[in-house]
Amino acid sequence: MSSTLFRTKKVEQSILDTEEPEHALKKSLSALDLTVFGVGVIIGTGIFVLTGKVAKENAGPAVALAFIVAGVVCGLAALCYAEFASTVPVAGSAYTFSYASLGELPAWIIGWDLVLEFALGTAVVAVGWSGYVRSLLDNAGWHLPESLSGRDGATGFGFDILAAALVLALTVILVLGMKLSARVTTVVVAIKVAVVLIVIIAGAFFITADNYKPFIPKAQPQEAGSSIQSPLVQLMFGYTPTDFGVMGIFTAASVVFFAFIGFDVVATAAEETKNPQRDMPRGIIGSLIICTTLYVAVSIVVTGMQKYSELSIDAPLADAFKATGHPWYAGVISFGAAVGLTTVCLILLLGQTRVFFAMSRDGLLPRFFSVVHPKFKTPYRPTILLGVIIAILAGFTSLSELAELVNIGTLFAFVVVALGVVILRRTRPDLPRAFRTPLVPFIPILSVLASLWLMLNLPAETWIRFAVWMVLGFIVYFVYGRSHSRLGRSEEAGVGEAG
Repeated sequence: MSSTLFRTKKVEQSILDTEEPEHALKKSLSALDLTVFGVGVIIGTGIFVLTGKVAKENAGPAVALAFIVAGVVCGLAALCYAEFASTVPVAGSAYTFSYASLGELPAWIIGWDLVLEFALGTAVVAVGWSGYVRSLLDNAGWHLPESLSGRDGATGFGFDILAAALVLALTVILVLGMKLSARVTTVVVAIKVAVVLIVIIAGAFFITADNYKPFIPKAQPQEAGSSIQSPLVQLMFGYTPTDFGVMGIFTAASVVFFAFIGFDVVATAAEETKNPQRDMPRGIIGSLIICTTLYVAVSIVVTGMQKYSELSIDAPLADAFKATGHPWYAGVISFGAAVGLTTVCLILLLGQTRVFFAMSRDGLLPRFFSVVHPKFKTPYRPTILLGVIIAILAGFTSLSELAELVNIGTLFAFVVVALGVVILRRTRPDLPRAFRTPLVPFIPILSVLASLWLMLNLPAETWIRFAVWMVLGFIVYFVYGRSHSRLGRSEEAGVGEAG
């Protein structure tokens, strides 16, 4: 039985499956499109909110170093993703990579994990977008009824009509074609980056050097917790993270890491890229370098404009401009955040539908969902199904507590991909690799350790919820996926013919 659970799908077969007419996605993306996708999904609320929160509570002005540390951790994972995405240019990202290196059951687990990660991520961001838009509408004197403004604060019936409408609109765009999605993303990302550059350039004129003193504030030990809301590392080893000081930079890095989540979604578009061997590494690594640079610049500016201990947690950038007597910029920042979140939702939804499509094409989910639209060549069935489900989820649910599940899911995918690179190097050294992760196995092992460390810093409660979802995934696999696997059926047919 164990041999069937860990049967691997040959890379050549995965690529061959992408050429079946009914199940083939249209190749229309360039390296620029992929980089724009990466920047579009990475720059979200993180840059507008986390910067001030982490500077005030964990690292002071040294939050810029925390962004660099987090960028390096993501960079290690990005090198692994770049090798896989250029070697196995097939929809599904970490799911497809795992199928080629670790086997069917690990691939199912990571695919099931990614479905949860992208679904919750899309819903969480849609709710955040809705909050920004309602704020802008309130400023203009337009007020939505309480019953249509979401679950938070609702006394009776509460449905977030804006969040649901956004998800449904993006679903339509994704059904109509990948190139249209890329064009919409390009326009929105241009606006978003322009707002970030305005913050950096305008804010640079209001920097006061004294606000950087001390650049690394004196260390302050945290109180150890014992509830399931405490980080797992505390409950297991009694380790207590430190605020400020040198160790505070690493504590801060575990928080700001989540501002980088999303670059891995670029890998899900490998099958729809014109020249994936060349363009996937450029898109993945290029978007990460651009976003890290912008994050570091923003954190330097905001901690220079206002003393770190006085920064607000909810809207640090906007409030820093208000504190220097320039409230006009606050409206520009809110507008940039609202516009920017649309691309985050679009690309997370794109990632989820591609993983679902790949699992369906392999038979682990019903094959009905792997048929592409005859005209648009998009996986329209899972896109519509998942779009409607997520719209309802975003409309009816307050998702703040579930947001950390997105983080643990991403880190789990990082671990699997890094291990997969090492294994595939040993099992298939003959594969042509347009991009090779340097210093294997050192870089992948470092990526695994860094990701596990960040996972241990998440609350035990998050681990429990993640475990419940994984158990549910095991049940679905053994009830449906294992018996319907195309790889399994082809092996059985081969054995029957041999007999």
